[in-house]
Amino acid sequence: MTAVRQDAWSAEDDLILAEVTLRHIREGSTQLTAFEEVGERIGRTAAACGFRWNSCVRKKYEAAIAIAKAQRQKRNYMKKQGPISTHSSIASLASVDLEEGLYKSEGVTEETISIDAVIRFLRGWKNTVQETSRYVKQLEKELRDKDEELTALREEKNRLSHQVNEVQTDYRVVNDDYKALIQIMDRARRLAFLNEEDEESKTRFKMDANGNLERIE
Repeated sequence: MTAVRQDAWSAEDDLILAEVTLRHIREGSTQLTAFEEVGERIGRTAAACGFRWNSCVRKKYEAAIAIAKAQRQKRNYMKKQGPISTHSSIASLASVDLEEGLYKSEGVTEETISIDAVIRFLRGWKNTVQETSRYVKQLEKELRDKDEELTALREEKNRLSHQVNEVQTDYRVVNDDYKALIQIMDRARRLAFLNEEDEESKTRFKMDANGNLERIE
C-alpha cells in the first residue's frame, strides 16, 4: 500500500515524476498508470502525483511532452507498417531520448525548481489573499446590512410597543368609564323604581259635591 506523505515536493521527486510520465506517454500508456508508478517509487498517492504534474511539473516539460507524443505516434506508425531496420529504430529512439535529456537538463536544477515553486506559491497566495479580502469585504457589507436591518426592526418594535401601551391605556380608561356608566344607570334605575313605589304609596283625595275630601283607594 502506498504511503501518504505530507512533506513538500523536492526537485528529485519532480524529476522522477517527469521521467516516468514522459516514458508512459512515449510508450502509449496512460498518465494514471504513470502516476501510480511514481507514487510507489516516492511514497505518495497517485492523486497527489497527478495534481503535482498538472499544476506544476507539466508546464516545464511541454517540449518533452510533444517529443514523447511524436515518438508514440511514430511507434504506432511503425507497428502498422511492419518490421523495419533494427538499427534505424534504435537510432531514432536514441535521437529522441537525447533531445529529451537535453531538454530536461536545461535549467532544471533544484535551485531553479525551488525558486519557481516559491514564485508560483506566492502568486497563488496573492490570489488567495485577494479572494479572501473580497470575501471578507462582502461579509462586512452583509454584516452592516444586517445591523441596519436589526436596528430598523428594533425601532419598529419600540414603536409598536408604544402603540400597544397607548391602546392598553385607552382600553383601561374606556373600561373604567363603561363601569362607571353602568353604575350610574343602575342607580338611576333603582331611584326610578323607588319613586314609583312612593307615588303608589301616597294617599289620594278628591273633593265631593259638598266640598268634603274623599280618599281615593
